Amino acid sequence: MTEHGAVTERAGAGAGALLTDRIAHRVARTPEALAVIGAGERVDYRDFWSRTGRTAAGLDGMRRIAVLPTSDVESLVVVTAAMRAGVSVVLLHRHLTAAQLRRVLDLARPSVVVAAARQHQRLRRLGCDTAVTAADLEADGPHRTAGPGDELLVGVTSGSTGEPKLFVRDQRSWAATLDRSDRTFGIAEGDRVAVPGVLDHTHFLYGALHTLTRGATADLRGVEHSLNEHTTHLYCVPAIAWDVVRAGTGPWPRVREVLSSAARWPRSGREALRRVLPRASLVHFYGASELSFVSYDRDLGVDDDRSAGELFDGVEVEIRDGLVHVRSDMLFSGYLTEDGVTGGPVGGWTTVGDRGRLDGRRLILLGRASDTLIRGGLNVEPAAVASALTDLPGITDAACIGLPDARMGQVPVAAVVGDSAPSLAEIRAHLRRVLPAPSIPVRILHLACLPRTARGKLDQRALAALFATPEDML
Repeated sequence: MTEHGAVTERAGAGAGALLTDRIAHRVARTPEALAVIGAGERVDYRDFWSRTGRTAAGLDGMRRIAVLPTSDVESLVVVTAAMRAGVSVVLLHRHLTAAQLRRVLDLARPSVVVAAARQHQRLRRLGCDTAVTAADLEADGPHRTAGPGDELLVGVTSGSTGEPKLFVRDQRSWAATLDRSDRTFGIAEGDRVAVPGVLDHTHFLYGALHTLTRGATADLRGVEHSLNEHTTHLYCVPAIAWDVVRAGTGPWPRVREVLSSAARWPRSGREALRRVLPRASLVHFYGASELSFVSYDRDLGVDDDRSAGELFDGVEVEIRDGLVHVRSDMLFSGYLTEDGVTGGPVGGWTTVGDRGRLDGRRLILLGRASDTLIRGGLNVEPAAVASALTDLPGITDAACIGLPDARMGQVPVAAVVGDSAPSLAEIRAHLRRVLPAPSIPVRILHLACLPRTARGKLDQRALAALFATPEDML
């Protein structure tokens, strides 16, 4: 047990140290340094640690809490507090449907659902009327200290339709991921890191937490504010990079490094970003919720746009039947199901269904074995979109495919068949009721019949040709 005001949970904060031990080390070194910037709020390390301690005391004895975070200090406090106290965070996201939220809560059985007060109405619309705020949880007294084997995070596959999958990460695997970040990325004490994405996206949540372990400042505001205030690093996805370029402002020569995940950047997009961030090293890394870091590419190090870059230290990859299998100390534990945590690595190896090949330590990605497409870092299942369309009276056949999009990586489009099909407005109203927002097609065509191959399968190439989509600059 430890008192909530203590700044050292365990001695040492080097390689292998748990996330909150690393933050405690920074608190002890520079308590008055600026830790987090939110909209209208700036918090130093001492205050941030004190707030997480009071919240951790209120969580003592709990196993899991569900959190719907937004881009604010309060969200980061409650997540850090739970991880400090060895309480697992069930990370909800804003794209969950009511049915998906029920499923997540039924499986995870959190002791409490936590969200900022302004998010409570959203949760009530989804059928959850028992949410509390971080302030409601604060208490005086001791709390348990997290251990390496404790469950740290239960994440929900972002934006997917149908049954959500809940992946589980433990404290030890996140500590290993932090070690790789420390070796690979150049964030140091006193730096200012822009983390402009919503914290319900694990990339941005991880970015903010990693920033705190380095003694830097996490700026949670949008890029329109953070880039104008001495930013040295930018955590982003290609969609945000696209927004930075299209804003027509800058340049920002202070930015030294851009850390990006999600869809592979097109070369033209990186070159456009470099014009507004002329001194920044552009680092894109490939991974997955289940895999953590796998490989990274710095500054267009290779000519092949399909390259996912060099493998991180300690990561092994094998190609089996064309699929990328990964082994490392950063992998997830498995999926949370009615039968407990199942489906984890077998013999230390796991795959998420990406196809690829190896060229020495360089990984080349060749697409996904499934039809899953990724829209701005969020998964979309085309089959579930097509099913939702054919549920409508008057639609006899439907298909959904992904088209390349410079900003989002891919976007879903759909085609429907039926002599008495509903109007486009009626179709979209139905889809908004049953699908998460990322799965809503950006265009819907009404066809006499779907193009099919000689064997009767959907001809995706012919269907894509029916959507005349102009190329974007990024």
